[in-house]
Amino acid sequence: MRTTLITFARGALAAAAVAGSVSLALAADISGAGASFPYPIYTKWADAYKKETNIGLNYQSIGSGGGIKQIQAKTVTFGASDAPLKGEQLEKDGLIQFPMVMGGVVPVVNLDGIAPGALILDGDTLAKIFLGTITKWDDAAIAKLNPGTKLPSQAIAVVRRSDGSGTTAVFTNYLAEVNGDFKTKVGTSTAVEWPVGIGAKGNEGVANNVQQTKGSIGYVEYAYAKQNKLAHTRMINKAGKTVDPSLASFSAAAGNAEWAKVPGFAIVLTNQPGDGSWPITAATFILMHKKAQDAEASKTALKFFDWAYKNGGKAAEDLDYVPMPKNVVELVEAEWKKILGADGKPVM
Repeated sequence: MRTTLITFARGALAAAAVAGSVSLALAADISGAGASFPYPIYTKWADAYKKETNIGLNYQSIGSGGGIKQIQAKTVTFGASDAPLKGEQLEKDGLIQFPMVMGGVVPVVNLDGIAPGALILDGDTLAKIFLGTITKWDDAAIAKLNPGTKLPSQAIAVVRRSDGSGTTAVFTNYLAEVNGDFKTKVGTSTAVEWPVGIGAKGNEGVANNVQQTKGSIGYVEYAYAKQNKLAHTRMINKAGKTVDPSLASFSAAAGNAEWAKVPGFAIVLTNQPGDGSWPITAATFILMHKKAQDAEASKTALKFFDWAYKNGGKAAEDLDYVPMPKNVVELVEAEWKKILGADGKPVM
């Protein structure tokens, strides 16, 4: 499966990167790699920023695990991950971490006659599907949640991530919280030993596989479901209410997050209380070194992120991402002062 590349470079394009490495961006451009969850909005921001400043973004959507490895190896100016690193890991690696935007992970299905939002699932049933204990679409548990819906007597084809993935970390965090068997047998991580399923790389890989496989179910960031015209499910949330994935339901889940109290802003927004909360909501994070290897490159990247916070809200909302609240942005900007150049002064 190919890696997706955003490249808005001034001149000739860099050679395609091989697995596990990232092509160096041209001098004035920003280099980053990692999560595929925010890829649609980073693409949109990069295009607008390029037109405004003539500075491009070279970003590889290689999954959160790859992004963490690349920033640890200092081969990119920033890494991107949907699975936030804990405070002790950030200290060990000499990194700062900050949330860039929020969105939702959604189950998507390919079932004849089932329109987007027509199928309802709850967390326990979803966990059992990904455990392989519910194997047919007309199973009694699914039928009970969907009275009056004609469900096919068809085997369920599970599609899940094959790469280290923050989307998987968010999804498994939710399933482990709502189903004890899933917590014990599979657990929560960027990469887990799935009992069943077809592996695919990136949100784009899962979306493509679901699109091509009848009877399938997968999990992707909501923008991928919309762009690929996939049928997302509705979910029954912690409050017992049936909710659709939307800007409003993602915002509701994020509403009570206490960002300032957690090192590296490392908050997981799954299974949040509230009648309107989407249960699989998440932030996506940027990782940068405190001691900048290239002060000018780090400054250029921070200017792009600053621009995105101040000017990218409408574009984010158009793709059903939730912009970071102003008070969180102010906390992040204070954190940026920890990124120092060789002279010991903040790069920005």
